[in-house]
Amino acid sequence: MPLTMNRDVFITCAVTGSGGSQDRSPHVPRSPKQIADSAIAAAKAGAAVVHCHVRDPETGTPSRDLGLYREVTDRIRDSDTDVVLNLTAGMGGDITFGDVENPLPVKDAGTDMIGATERMAHVAECLPEICTLDCGTMNFAEADYVMTNTPGMLRAMGQMMTDLGVKPEIEAFDTGHLWFAKELVKEGILDSPALVQLCMGVPWGAPNDLNTFMAMVNNVPDDWDWSAFSLGRDQMAYVAASVLAGGNVRVGLEDNLWLEKGVLAENWQLVERAGTIIENMGARVIGPEEVRKQLGLTKRAPVAK
Repeated sequence: MPLTMNRDVFITCAVTGSGGSQDRSPHVPRSPKQIADSAIAAAKAGAAVVHCHVRDPETGTPSRDLGLYREVTDRIRDSDTDVVLNLTAGMGGDITFGDVENPLPVKDAGTDMIGATERMAHVAECLPEICTLDCGTMNFAEADYVMTNTPGMLRAMGQMMTDLGVKPEIEAFDTGHLWFAKELVKEGILDSPALVQLCMGVPWGAPNDLNTFMAMVNNVPDDWDWSAFSLGRDQMAYVAASVLAGGNVRVGLEDNLWLEKGVLAENWQLVERAGTIIENMGARVIGPEEVRKQLGLTKRAPVAK
């Protein structure tokens, strides 16, 4: 099928993530102030959406602390820079099993399993315009670690997002995740048109070859909005691929630490480079107001303290 290039593209910057990158680059933000400042700089460089996790300010390890989320949210909203806020809701579904002969009991280190309401607590507290919904269970690269998102959990969290008026960004790591996302819309749990992030090259999800990418693209309903990304050195290649295939783009330190070989990046530099690629392809980078109109979002005022 012929490709229909996207001529009006929005950039999402995934600011810090929850992976173990905190000690691999000094530019990975840790504290709420660093995360907010990096998000604001990315917005000034052209990102219409900032996707935020929080980290322990001292160790840099991933956190679910409501106070940290509230501080990041307040700092971004109190700034003079407009941007669509997207908070993760992916934390709290982690299981690390024992060895292959003794999988139970699970290991305390790396296991963080909580209920749907607790996983959504910071979303209900901060009311971002968008939050993520990782639409399936998946083996990651680690030997005994599983990201756990059961159908029941996803139905519960998805309904909470809809009830809160927060737009879910469906994180699809494989075609089955898109299949279940369409079921959530069919059941009326999620509204249509939905918003999807195609997550390419994350072990052991969808590999980042172009045949698999187009299989993912072709499984997104025609009236849905979508973005895509890949990891590391393929990040910028997927900026071009996504625009060419009709989508939007995501860049940022969650997915890639490098601007070029031997040069560690800052978030704003990755956004700036993505914008250059988009514009050199003959497309236009759109801002947060146009994104709100396109996705049906309502800008949130600062939450009363």
